Amino acid sequence: MTARRILFAATSVTALAMGGSAVAQDLRVTVWTGNAAHLEMLNGFAESFTATRPGVSVTFETIPAADYTQRLTFQLAGGNPPDLGWIMEDAAPAFVDAGVLVNVGPVLRADAAFDFADFSEPALGLWVDGDAVFGVPFSTSPFMTFFNRDLFVAAGLDDPLTLAERGEWTVEKKREVARLISDANPGIWGLEFKDGQGYDSRFMHTMVPAIRAWGGDAWTDNTCGFSSPEAVAAMTFLHEMVYQDRSVPPPGEVGDFFSGRAAMTVNQISRASVLANAGFEWGIAPLPTGPAGEAMVIGQAGIGVFTGGRNRDLATEFLMHWTNQENVETMARFFPPARQSVLDGDVFVEGNPLIPAEQMRHVADAIAGGRVLPSHPRNPQILAAMAPRVDVMWRADANMQQALNAICDAIAPQLR
Repeated sequence: MTARRILFAATSVTALAMGGSAVAQDLRVTVWTGNAAHLEMLNGFAESFTATRPGVSVTFETIPAADYTQRLTFQLAGGNPPDLGWIMEDAAPAFVDAGVLVNVGPVLRADAAFDFADFSEPALGLWVDGDAVFGVPFSTSPFMTFFNRDLFVAAGLDDPLTLAERGEWTVEKKREVARLISDANPGIWGLEFKDGQGYDSRFMHTMVPAIRAWGGDAWTDNTCGFSSPEAVAAMTFLHEMVYQDRSVPPPGEVGDFFSGRAAMTVNQISRASVLANAGFEWGIAPLPTGPAGEAMVIGQAGIGVFTGGRNRDLATEFLMHWTNQENVETMARFFPPARQSVLDGDVFVEGNPLIPAEQMRHVADAIAGGRVLPSHPRNPQILAAMAPRVDVMWRADANMQQALNAICDAIAPQLR
């Protein structure tokens, strides 16, 4: 009789299936989540996969998001690659270009039960090249406005969801309510950038939504857009929120929405699980409209099989198991799906126990109307070249046009 042992840990989850005389095979999978609810779900997928495969085990290895792509790249270059793993949207073109991802297209397309055609074609843009498929998106997650409803009620202000439903949720209104709440509550910030990392590891998550709301973008057709009038206006607006309004924590100061120390933040619904036991009432709303109208921004992540892995065929099997319709429905409460049947169904909008269906419909609308964060085959080099220039941009006395010109000067050779 086969015995199974399940191990839970803060940084990894291991599902072991042992029995018979089968040759032991361990699938090593890298992810960037350390969230207990996420890991429990992943462990369930591993357990159901290994239940019919004696001798097969699956180990999930957590690498912090801020270090994920760099450390994964070191593993790939150093001859110690995982079998498969999560891939951020900004790294996908570079990984495809480098040839480190297996083309799983022939296997996925040949399996009628997997139903590859169910995946939204726009959601596959980063992962498909002709008939080749280099990854399967598991999260097509728009950025949303998370808000602390208690702070809005205490200030006598309408919250972002109420304003959005009246068509009044704009970037100017966001600035106004952020300032009013921070002025009325010493020690509380009106707005926190994504996960408090908007000046360093998540600077693109801070810059791109604002720039697109003004009608610009990071780059278009390999031409830098950071120095455009739209980008300068957008980043000047945020800079003034930080240093004039004092409603956003500046570099070096901490504001934590999830502990109640900020009225708003921008994040994705996977972070809602952190609020399961929040000491305040909260909700989600769309991003505010800007001078150029709505500009929904999507963060995407996929799962790929690595060419250097030792168990590529088995890894492809697990990839298909992980992203079949049943498991995508399970993941949908954390990660907005790329399977159209799940996205269009009641499972998605009604299946998140933390977010009401009427708010989840805003998430579905943002997916339908949003654009994925910008990416490029030389994205790691672009971000490395940007980082020190972004630091200059966030100085209190920064000349925004000069700072953004310097970013374009630094990344132009990489874009070409």
